[in-house]
Amino acid sequence: MANGRSIRVLTYNVHSCVGTDRKIDPGRIAAIIAEARADIVALQEIDVRRRRTGGVDQASLIASLLKMEAHFNPAMTIAEEQYGDALITDLPTRAIKGGPLPSLGEQRGALSVEIMVGNRKLHVINTHLGLRGRDRIQQMTTLLGPAWLQSGKDPTSTILCGDFNAVPASATYRLVARRLKDAQLSDGRLAKPTFPSRYPMVRLDHIFVSRDLAVINAAVPRNRLTSLASDHLPLIAEINLAD
Repeated sequence: MANGRSIRVLTYNVHSCVGTDRKIDPGRIAAIIAEARADIVALQEIDVRRRRTGGVDQASLIASLLKMEAHFNPAMTIAEEQYGDALITDLPTRAIKGGPLPSLGEQRGALSVEIMVGNRKLHVINTHLGLRGRDRIQQMTTLLGPAWLQSGKDPTSTILCGDFNAVPASATYRLVARRLKDAQLSDGRLAKPTFPSRYPMVRLDHIFVSRDLAVINAAVPRNRLTSLASDHLPLIAEINLAD
C-alpha cells in the first residue's frame, strides 16, 4: 500500500460486475482489488441503481467493502439509472472532475481526481473509450488537451488509465504513447493481454504515466477468480514516487 515512496494503481473493466459465469457479484471484484493491494482503483462499466444488476450502487458497494471512498462519473443516465466510470481510493482527494467525451456512438466519459500521496500531488484520469476508431481518436485528443491533462504550466505527475478499446498498433494508442509512458513496457517484461479474461489475446486496458514517474513493475493477474469475475482482466502498476 501507499508508503510515500510507491503506490499501486489498478485499472479494471468490471462488466457491470457480471462474470463470465453470468453471476452478478461485486464482492468478487472487491476481493480481486483487495488481493492486489491497490491504492488507487480505476473501474469502468460500473452500474449504479440499474435494474439489470439489482438496483445496487456498485461503486459505493465496492468502495465500502474495501474501506475506501468512491468517486463516480456517469457516462450514461436513464432516469435514476446510471452507468459509467469510478475512481476508488483511501488517499486524500481533491479537484474532482467528471464529464462526457465527444461520441458519435455510445456516449463515453472520463473522471479526473487529484490525489495526494504524502506531499506529492497526482493527477489521475480514468476513462472508457468508444468502439469506433474515429470516436477513440477524438476522445483521446480531448483527454490529452488542456481541458483534461495538465497544461505545461503546471507539470503535475499524471496517470491516464482505463479501457481504451485500443490495441498498441492503433492510432489512438500511438497518440497517447507520444505524450506518456505505457506502464506495461516500463519494466522490460513482455506486456500481457487483458481481454477476453478467459483466453486473453489483446491489450485493450492500459495505464500510462507521465515521464517523471518511474514504474517499478506491471502485472495482469490471471487466475480462476479473475477469469470469472469480468470479461476483462485487471491491470496493476506499481509506481515509484521517490524524487
